[in-house]
Amino acid sequence: MDLIRNFATYMNKRVYIWLLLVVLAGTFCMVSCDDDDTYAEKKERERNAINAFLKKGTCVYELDSKDTLLYVPPIKVISEEQFYAQDSTTNVAENEYVLMNSTGIYMQIVDKGNGEKLTHGETAKILNRYIEFNILGDSVMSRNNNLYYIAVPDLMTVSNSYGVFTASYVSGVMRSIHGTTSVPEGWLIPLTYIRLGRPTSADGGLAKVRLIVPHTSGTPDAQTESAVYPCFYELTYQRGR
Repeated sequence: MDLIRNFATYMNKRVYIWLLLVVLAGTFCMVSCDDDDTYAEKKERERNAINAFLKKGTCVYELDSKDTLLYVPPIKVISEEQFYAQDSTTNVAENEYVLMNSTGIYMQIVDKGNGEKLTHGETAKILNRYIEFNILGDSVMSRNNNLYYIAVPDLMTVSNSYGVFTASYVSGVMRSIHGTTSVPEGWLIPLTYIRLGRPTSADGGLAKVRLIVPHTSGTPDAQTESAVYPCFYELTYQRGR
């Protein structure tokens, strides 16, 4: 009888352990599903925020002076086909932005700039002035296009290999704020279309673009599952020495 009771106790323990493992596995699955759903919901909120931004734009004022810090009127979206038919330009007067289907990035080329494009096999230093606006948070996250940073533009090195651009920050506000040398993919997309030069009275202005960048092409901060936010950027490109 003791042998039978011991065996029964042993089997009960095994059944208990098995049931416990089943419950734990189910809990893990539920948590995983919740995480997936949460990320999906965040991506949906991001899409909604971008669509609202396209329709309404934004206007941000300086807290102290009440001067306009950033103004974006409602945006007219054009296709890549129309963009290329217009010689890779966007009509700034009509506030056109082209939607790059492969990345979900919206781009407006304000000025293609002077100088030359970055060619295959070439590596160059590029200076950037920019403002970074969190569309989902409706706030300016960082900028270096003010007097405080007038002598310290962001600096990155960029290489072109058969039209594929890779880059890293050397110094500047973006590197400091986001704590990384990684350059957002969105910042590299315009390099296919713009020219890199230096400001001179003879040649005119620097290359200037405006971008709406979803988290998948943004900074590492924007790409974390706890964040998932799109940004608007207005930035210039200048060839460094």
